[in-house]
Amino acid sequence: MMTGTLFRYFLRRHLTTIMWFLLGIAALIFLLDFVENSGLRGAVPGFTLLDALFLTLIRVPSILQQTIPFVMLLAGITTLVALNRRQEMVVTRAAGVSVWQFMTPFVTGALVTGLLAIFALNPIAAAGMRMAEDIESAAKAAKHLNRKTQIIPWLRQITASDDVIIGALTVEERGTLLIDPVFIHFGAGRRIVLRQDAASARLKDGYWLLNKVSETRPGQIPVVLETARVSTNLKQEFIQQRMARPETVSFLGLPHQIAAARSFGVSTNALETQFHSLLSLPFLMVAMTLISATVSLKFSRFNQSQSMIFGGVMAGFVLYVVTVLVKAFGSSGVVPPFVAAWIPVVVALFLGTTLLLHQEDG
Repeated sequence: MMTGTLFRYFLRRHLTTIMWFLLGIAALIFLLDFVENSGLRGAVPGFTLLDALFLTLIRVPSILQQTIPFVMLLAGITTLVALNRRQEMVVTRAAGVSVWQFMTPFVTGALVTGLLAIFALNPIAAAGMRMAEDIESAAKAAKHLNRKTQIIPWLRQITASDDVIIGALTVEERGTLLIDPVFIHFGAGRRIVLRQDAASARLKDGYWLLNKVSETRPGQIPVVLETARVSTNLKQEFIQQRMARPETVSFLGLPHQIAAARSFGVSTNALETQFHSLLSLPFLMVAMTLISATVSLKFSRFNQSQSMIFGGVMAGFVLYVVTVLVKAFGSSGVVPPFVAAWIPVVVALFLGTTLLLHQEDG
């Protein structure tokens, strides 16, 4: 039976190792991303070194969130190997502590880390991603770069008196502000009757407000206007739902976002997959911890450090890749979001448990 003191000691060791791994990975992410963002200094007018530093800082939590499962695997292996080398694991097992009792503090640490990732790190990461998208969109507008992720899909709005197709170079404020938009109006016989090129267009309540507009009609000289209005039945909420990326929505805001998207008839596959992926994250942490235990518990007994640890790292890496791949399938609607998020986690949990049962009980 594991005592409370021993439980707290192993839990503290595990959480400390996780913290140092997260700090190290965060520093590495910051360095690599800062180098990439620094390249915008020469490409984007007015983009300074401080801008690159700020952009990097707000992007780090989002990237770090994606690496947490793999960090958990490495932290579990490191902690267990260290306990083995100091004979602490051997003494604990010799005292009659079973593998399941021994793994309790490590599973607890994994669950705690997963919950902190959901309720503490995820909101920061989502807010940072929103700010980063605004900065990158503004930079693109200044340089007229062509980034696929920032190009608005062509929208079509049909009202009682008009049929308009809308496009733009860039999008800001989650789709409600268009930079260099084009409004193409169709009349009878599906013929173009008017083209409006503007510097910007902002979605208001019931209309688009265009600024610095050039209107061109067939057979007529273009007319330049300071402002113009185009009636619309599009709602700001609809545009925001269509343009929103799941990574920019926090875990607590996802249920509302999913409900709103459904009310507008927008596909919710990506949002639901993101929600279930975050919901299953603590259990994925536990699965990574169990995998780390299968390659670390018997290290001192069989002296298979390199091969077993390498095998565990590869197994965890494969699980991580499969999880990301299946998540992409769920976001695209190939498989149901619930299945895409939970099946890899459940399979990994059963796999880790089975291997530990085999090692412990034969």
